[in-house]
Amino acid sequence: MPNEQLVMTLGKVLIATAWVDGEVSWTEINCLKDLLFKMTALTGRDWARLQIYVETPVTPQERARLLNDLKQAISSPDDRATALSVLEDVCQADGLLTEDERVVFDEIKQTIAEAQTGLFGSMSKLLRSALVRRSDAIANAPNREQHFEAFIRRKIYYKLSRRLEVDETDIEISDSDLRKLCAAGGLMARIAHADDEIADEEFKVICEALQNGWGVSRQQAALAAEIAISEVGTGLDLHRITRAFFDSTDYEERSRFLEVLFAVAEAHDGKSHDEIEEVRKIARMLRVSHRDFIRAKL
Repeated sequence: MPNEQLVMTLGKVLIATAWVDGEVSWTEINCLKDLLFKMTALTGRDWARLQIYVETPVTPQERARLLNDLKQAISSPDDRATALSVLEDVCQADGLLTEDERVVFDEIKQTIAEAQTGLFGSMSKLLRSALVRRSDAIANAPNREQHFEAFIRRKIYYKLSRRLEVDETDIEISDSDLRKLCAAGGLMARIAHADDEIADEEFKVICEALQNGWGVSRQQAALAAEIAISEVGTGLDLHRITRAFFDSTDYEERSRFLEVLFAVAEAHDGKSHDEIEEVRKIARMLRVSHRDFIRAKL
């Protein structure tokens, strides 16, 4: 069975390859998961470390870094054979490759073929690793795994930051306010999603609250709202996002924020029982008194 480092590195390279045409389909991801599952048992955290590469496009510079990592991970003829076999399986998955994808696949195959194995290969690899660490090109290449903990714990913040970075969009607020905005967006999305349906009116209220509360543009507020709503649909961790908002606000701000949550609940056909109970739960987690909860509700 191939070593886990090789499997993980190969998985990242293949995801990067799938991004060459500008998008990653669920078919490609499911095919990749099936191949990796047959090779080794990956933990939930391992899958999350791969998922971080699925979220946003992988640039050529980042792909080059991953290719270099793959070259370093191949330490035996068996490793090389495994990597080439998996690559061939991916190539033949649907029989369709764009010209850009073919170029990248050939680049990967060349990288794998050049990987040295055995004693002299290991010695050469050790020297090459030392040189690579001193290479500005590799050192400065994008590495989203530096933000892995943020991806796990604060996915809205991570996704919004990445989208702004990819779109080369500046947002005129501090990083701490951006984190607070993302937490607020997640909590509002949670209320809107309480009855399993998010109406246009609720989306509009969330956007207006983000825009008015943090002075961001309408487009940036809509982007944050879209990301927050998409994450709520995949099971957003209420405890973590509530704690993030609690840690960045004082009592008065948290108390006023309940009014915003009720405004979201009221936006479409009035406040439902499920929405009220969801606000009540958040109020308790934010340590807002019952008296202030009732005042916000009224």
